[in-house]
Amino acid sequence: MRSPRDTFEALAGGVAAGADTAAHDDDNERPRLRSVFVSDLHLGTPGCQAVALLDFLKHHPSEQLYLVGDIVDGWQLRRRWFWPQAHNDVVQKLLRRARKGCRVVYVPGNHDEFARQFAGHAFGGIEVVHDAVHVTADGRSLWVLHGDAFDGVVQCAKWLAMVGDNLYEFSLRLNRHLNRLRGRLGLPYWSLSAYLKHKVKRALNYVTSFEQAVAAEARKRGHDGVVCGHIHRAEMRTIDGVLYCNDGDWVESRTALVEHMDGRLELVQWGAVDHPVPERRRVAQVAA
Repeated sequence: MRSPRDTFEALAGGVAAGADTAAHDDDNERPRLRSVFVSDLHLGTPGCQAVALLDFLKHHPSEQLYLVGDIVDGWQLRRRWFWPQAHNDVVQKLLRRARKGCRVVYVPGNHDEFARQFAGHAFGGIEVVHDAVHVTADGRSLWVLHGDAFDGVVQCAKWLAMVGDNLYEFSLRLNRHLNRLRGRLGLPYWSLSAYLKHKVKRALNYVTSFEQAVAAEARKRGHDGVVCGHIHRAEMRTIDGVLYCNDGDWVESRTALVEHMDGRLELVQWGAVDHPVPERRRVAQVAA
Protein backbone atom coordinates (compact mmCIF):
# COMPACT_ATOMS: atom_id res chain seq x y z
CA MET A 1 0.00 0.00 0.00
CA ARG A 2 1.43 3.39 -1.00
CA SER A 3 1.75 6.16 1.57
CA PRO A 4 0.41 9.63 0.64
CA ARG A 5 4.01 10.80 0.10
CA ASP A 6 4.82 7.83 -2.16
CA THR A 7 1.61 8.43 -4.11
CA PHE A 8 2.43 12.10 -4.63
CA GLU A 9 6.05 11.40 -5.66
CA ALA A 10 5.04 8.64 -8.07
CA LEU A 11 2.35 10.84 -9.59
CA ALA A 12 4.70 13.81 -9.94
CA GLY A 13 7.36 11.62 -11.51
CA GLY A 14 4.94 10.05 -13.96
CA VAL A 15 3.61 13.40 -15.10
CA ALA A 16 7.08 14.89 -15.47
CA ALA A 17 8.24 11.93 -17.53
CA GLY A 18 5.20 11.92 -19.80
CA ALA A 19 5.13 13.77 -23.08
CA ASP A 20 2.80 16.73 -23.41
CA THR A 21 0.42 14.82 -25.64
CA ALA A 22 -2.82 16.62 -24.79
CA ALA A 23 -4.48 18.36 -27.71
CA HIS A 24 -3.45 22.00 -28.02
CA ASP A 25 -5.96 23.22 -30.59
CA ASP A 26 -7.27 25.74 -28.05
CA ASP A 27 -3.89 27.18 -27.01
CA ASN A 28 -4.04 30.19 -29.31
CA GLU A 29 -7.78 30.74 -28.95
CA ARG A 30 -8.95 33.73 -26.95
CA PRO A 31 -10.94 32.77 -23.82
CA ARG A 32 -14.67 32.76 -24.44
CA LEU A 33 -15.48 32.30 -20.77
CA ARG A 34 -14.44 34.26 -17.73
CA SER A 35 -14.30 31.24 -15.39
CA VAL A 36 -14.72 27.47 -15.38
CA PHE A 37 -15.25 25.36 -12.24
CA VAL A 38 -14.71 21.58 -12.29
CA SER A 39 -14.39 19.06 -9.47
CA ASP A 40 -14.35 15.37 -8.66
CA LEU A 41 -12.30 14.27 -11.67
CA HIS A 42 -10.96 11.30 -9.67
CA LEU A 43 -7.87 10.91 -11.83
CA GLY A 44 -6.30 7.56 -10.99
CA THR A 45 -9.52 5.57 -11.17
CA PRO A 46 -11.10 3.66 -14.08
CA GLY A 47 -14.29 5.71 -13.65
CA CYS A 48 -12.65 9.03 -14.55
CA GLN A 49 -14.00 10.38 -17.85
CA ALA A 50 -10.61 11.86 -18.82
CA VAL A 51 -11.16 11.87 -22.59
CA ALA A 52 -14.46 13.74 -22.24
CA LEU A 53 -12.83 16.20 -19.84
CA LEU A 54 -10.00 16.92 -22.29
CA ASP A 55 -12.57 17.58 -24.99
CA PHE A 56 -14.53 19.88 -22.67
CA LEU A 57 -11.42 21.89 -21.76
CA LYS A 58 -10.48 22.18 -25.43
CA HIS A 59 -13.86 23.73 -26.23
CA HIS A 60 -14.00 25.96 -23.13
CA PRO A 61 -10.94 28.21 -22.87
CA SER A 62 -11.28 30.59 -19.93
CA GLU A 63 -9.48 33.35 -18.07
CA GLN A 64 -9.77 31.43 -14.79
CA LEU A 65 -10.05 27.72 -14.02
CA TYR A 66 -10.99 26.45 -10.57
CA LEU A 67 -10.22 22.82 -9.64
CA VAL A 68 -12.66 22.26 -6.79
CA GLY A 69 -11.28 19.13 -5.14
CA ASP A 70 -10.92 15.39 -5.67
CA ILE A 71 -8.88 16.04 -8.79
CA VAL A 72 -6.59 13.09 -8.06
CA ASP A 73 -8.00 10.11 -6.14
CA GLY A 74 -5.30 9.42 -3.56
CA TRP A 75 -7.53 6.93 -1.74
CA GLN A 76 -7.70 4.62 -4.75
CA LEU A 77 -4.09 5.17 -5.86
CA ARG A 78 -2.82 4.08 -2.45
CA ARG A 79 -4.66 0.78 -2.90
CA ARG A 80 -3.97 0.22 -6.60
CA TRP A 81 -1.91 2.25 -9.04
CA PHE A 82 -3.92 3.18 -12.14
CA TRP A 83 -2.66 5.99 -14.36
CA PRO A 84 -3.33 5.71 -18.13
CA GLN A 85 -2.04 8.22 -20.67
CA ALA A 86 -5.37 10.09 -20.80
CA HIS A 87 -5.00 10.97 -17.10
CA ASN A 88 -1.46 12.18 -17.75
CA ASP A 89 -2.85 14.29 -20.61
CA VAL A 90 -5.35 15.97 -18.27
CA VAL A 91 -2.59 17.04 -15.88
CA GLN A 92 -0.47 18.28 -18.79
CA LYS A 93 -3.47 20.21 -20.12
CA LEU A 94 -3.99 21.94 -16.77
CA LEU A 95 -0.30 22.84 -16.52
CA ARG A 96 -0.32 24.15 -20.07
CA ARG A 97 -3.37 26.30 -19.32
CA ALA A 98 -1.48 27.89 -16.43
CA ARG A 99 1.59 28.50 -18.60
CA LYS A 100 -0.55 30.18 -21.25
CA GLY A 101 -1.89 32.77 -18.81
CA CYS A 102 -5.04 31.17 -17.43
CA ARG A 103 -5.29 31.55 -13.67
CA VAL A 104 -5.62 28.00 -12.32
CA VAL A 105 -6.69 27.64 -8.67
CA TYR A 106 -6.61 24.21 -7.00
CA VAL A 107 -8.76 23.62 -3.90
CA PRO A 108 -7.95 20.06 -2.72
CA GLY A 109 -10.71 17.76 -1.48
CA ASN A 110 -10.78 14.72 0.79
CA HIS A 111 -9.58 12.27 -1.88
CA ASP A 112 -6.57 14.47 -2.68
CA GLU A 113 -6.08 15.75 0.87
CA PHE A 114 -2.33 15.11 0.52
CA ALA A 115 -2.21 18.35 -1.50
CA ARG A 116 -3.60 20.44 1.36
CA GLN A 117 -0.16 20.58 2.96
CA PHE A 118 0.93 22.69 -0.03
CA ALA A 119 -1.77 25.36 0.43
CA GLY A 120 -0.30 28.80 -0.10
CA HIS A 121 2.18 27.55 -2.71
CA ALA A 122 2.06 27.38 -6.50
CA PHE A 123 3.27 24.48 -8.65
CA GLY A 124 3.67 24.92 -12.39
CA GLY A 125 1.68 28.13 -12.09
CA ILE A 126 -1.22 26.38 -10.34
CA GLU A 127 -2.20 28.01 -7.02
CA VAL A 128 -3.02 25.60 -4.17
CA VAL A 129 -5.44 26.98 -1.54
CA HIS A 130 -7.71 25.62 1.19
CA ASP A 131 -10.63 27.63 -0.21
CA ALA A 132 -11.08 30.72 -2.37
CA VAL A 133 -13.37 33.69 -2.94
CA HIS A 134 -14.36 34.35 -6.52
CA VAL A 135 -15.99 37.64 -7.51
CA THR A 136 -18.10 37.39 -10.65
CA ALA A 137 -18.07 40.01 -13.40
CA ASP A 138 -21.33 41.43 -12.00
CA GLY A 139 -19.89 41.74 -8.49
CA ARG A 140 -21.21 38.65 -6.68
CA SER A 141 -18.95 37.07 -4.06
CA LEU A 142 -18.77 33.26 -4.34
CA TRP A 143 -17.08 31.09 -1.71
CA VAL A 144 -15.25 28.21 -3.45
CA LEU A 145 -14.52 25.02 -1.49
CA HIS A 146 -14.69 21.27 -2.01
CA GLY A 147 -17.31 20.66 0.68
CA ASP A 148 -16.09 17.60 2.58
CA ALA A 149 -15.88 19.67 5.79
CA PHE A 150 -19.70 19.61 5.79
CA ASP A 151 -19.88 15.83 5.39
CA GLY A 152 -20.37 14.26 8.81
CA VAL A 153 -19.37 10.81 7.55
CA VAL A 154 -16.01 12.06 6.26
CA GLN A 155 -15.32 14.14 9.36
CA CYS A 156 -16.48 11.71 12.05
CA ALA A 157 -15.99 8.23 10.55
CA LYS A 158 -13.43 8.26 7.75
CA TRP A 159 -13.35 4.44 7.71
CA LEU A 160 -17.06 4.46 6.86
CA ALA A 161 -16.44 6.99 4.09
CA MET A 162 -13.80 4.67 2.63
CA VAL A 163 -16.19 1.72 2.75
CA GLY A 164 -18.75 3.86 0.95
CA ASP A 165 -16.08 4.85 -1.58
CA ASN A 166 -15.39 1.17 -2.35
CA LEU A 167 -19.10 0.48 -2.79
CA TYR A 168 -19.36 3.52 -5.07
CA GLU A 169 -16.44 2.24 -7.18
CA PHE A 170 -18.20 -1.14 -7.43
CA SER A 171 -21.41 0.54 -8.61
CA LEU A 172 -19.41 2.44 -11.26
CA ARG A 173 -17.83 -0.79 -12.55
CA LEU A 174 -21.23 -2.44 -12.69
CA ASN A 175 -22.61 0.66 -14.37
CA ARG A 176 -19.98 0.45 -17.15
CA HIS A 177 -20.95 -3.14 -17.91
CA LEU A 178 -24.65 -2.27 -17.91
CA ASN A 179 -24.11 0.64 -20.27
CA ARG A 180 -22.05 -1.42 -22.71
CA LEU A 181 -25.06 -3.72 -22.96
CA ARG A 182 -27.44 -0.75 -23.28
CA GLY A 183 -25.22 0.67 -26.03
CA ARG A 184 -25.47 -2.57 -28.01
CA LEU A 185 -29.24 -2.37 -27.67
CA GLY A 186 -29.23 1.24 -28.87
CA LEU A 187 -30.26 2.62 -25.49
CA PRO A 188 -28.85 5.87 -24.02
CA TYR A 189 -26.46 6.14 -21.07
CA TRP A 190 -28.00 5.51 -17.65
CA SER A 191 -26.41 6.08 -14.24
CA LEU A 192 -27.00 3.32 -11.69
CA SER A 193 -25.50 5.23 -8.76
CA ALA A 194 -27.49 8.37 -9.58
CA TYR A 195 -30.65 6.23 -9.72
CA LEU A 196 -29.85 4.71 -6.32
CA LYS A 197 -29.15 8.14 -4.81
CA HIS A 198 -32.49 9.48 -6.03
CA LYS A 199 -34.40 6.43 -4.79
CA VAL A 200 -32.92 6.14 -1.31
CA LYS A 201 -34.61 8.59 1.05
CA ARG A 202 -31.65 8.71 3.43
CA ALA A 203 -29.33 9.70 0.59
CA LEU A 204 -31.72 12.46 -0.43
CA ASN A 205 -31.84 13.73 3.15
CA TYR A 206 -28.03 13.69 3.25
CA VAL A 207 -27.78 15.71 0.02
CA THR A 208 -30.34 18.24 1.21
CA SER A 209 -28.63 18.65 4.58
CA PHE A 210 -25.26 19.10 2.88
CA GLU A 211 -26.57 21.79 0.53
CA GLN A 212 -28.28 23.70 3.32
CA ALA A 213 -25.23 23.53 5.60
CA VAL A 214 -22.85 24.81 2.92
CA ALA A 215 -25.23 27.62 1.92
CA ALA A 216 -25.75 28.62 5.57
CA GLU A 217 -21.99 28.90 6.17
CA ALA A 218 -21.56 30.95 2.99
CA ARG A 219 -24.28 33.33 4.20
CA LYS A 220 -22.63 33.51 7.65
CA ARG A 221 -19.36 34.52 5.98
CA GLY A 222 -21.10 37.27 4.04
CA HIS A 223 -20.95 35.75 0.55
CA ASP A 224 -23.63 35.92 -2.12
CA GLY A 225 -23.13 32.31 -3.11
CA VAL A 226 -21.03 29.18 -2.88
CA VAL A 227 -19.40 26.82 -5.39
CA CYS A 228 -18.57 23.30 -4.25
CA GLY A 229 -18.35 19.66 -5.35
CA HIS A 230 -17.94 16.50 -3.25
CA ILE A 231 -21.41 14.95 -3.51
CA HIS A 232 -21.35 14.36 -7.31
CA ARG A 233 -24.67 16.10 -7.81
CA ALA A 234 -24.70 19.10 -10.15
CA GLU A 235 -27.11 21.75 -8.89
CA MET A 236 -27.77 25.47 -9.05
CA ARG A 237 -30.46 26.99 -6.89
CA THR A 238 -31.07 29.65 -4.27
CA ILE A 239 -31.16 28.48 -0.63
CA ASP A 240 -32.37 31.09 1.88
CA GLY A 241 -31.07 33.91 -0.30
CA VAL A 242 -27.70 32.27 -1.08
CA LEU A 243 -26.85 30.98 -4.56
CA TYR A 244 -25.79 27.33 -4.16
CA CYS A 245 -23.75 25.91 -7.07
CA ASN A 246 -22.41 22.37 -7.22
CA ASP A 247 -20.36 21.71 -10.35
CA GLY A 248 -20.98 17.95 -10.34
CA ASP A 249 -18.32 15.42 -11.33
CA TRP A 250 -16.37 13.75 -14.16
CA VAL A 251 -17.02 10.11 -13.36
CA GLU A 252 -20.74 10.11 -14.18
CA SER A 253 -22.44 13.39 -15.05
CA ARG A 254 -19.50 15.16 -16.82
CA THR A 255 -20.75 18.54 -15.61
CA ALA A 256 -19.08 21.89 -14.96
CA LEU A 257 -20.04 25.37 -13.84
CA VAL A 258 -19.05 28.18 -16.21
CA GLU A 259 -19.14 31.96 -15.86
CA HIS A 260 -19.72 34.01 -18.99
CA MET A 261 -17.99 37.32 -19.56
CA ASP A 262 -21.02 39.23 -18.22
CA GLY A 263 -21.06 37.25 -14.95
CA ARG A 264 -23.88 34.93 -15.97
CA LEU A 265 -23.45 31.46 -14.45
CA GLU A 266 -24.38 28.25 -16.22
CA LEU A 267 -24.20 24.52 -15.47
CA VAL A 268 -23.30 22.47 -18.53
CA GLN A 269 -23.12 18.76 -19.23
CA TRP A 270 -20.59 17.65 -21.81
CA GLY A 271 -21.55 14.93 -24.26
CA ALA A 272 -22.53 11.36 -23.60
CA VAL A 273 -20.22 8.65 -22.29
CA ASP A 274 -20.32 6.47 -25.38
CA HIS A 275 -21.04 9.22 -27.90
CA PRO A 276 -18.06 10.29 -30.09
CA VAL A 277 -19.52 13.68 -31.05
CA PRO A 278 -19.15 16.51 -28.51
CA GLU A 279 -22.49 17.72 -27.23
CA ARG A 280 -23.09 20.68 -24.95
CA ARG A 281 -26.30 20.73 -22.97
CA ARG A 282 -27.43 23.55 -20.72
CA VAL A 283 -28.42 22.11 -17.35
CA ALA A 284 -29.19 25.30 -15.47
CA GLN A 285 -28.52 28.97 -15.80
CA VAL A 286 -28.69 32.05 -13.60
CA ALA A 287 -28.83 35.40 -15.35
CA ALA A 288 -26.36 38.13 -14.49
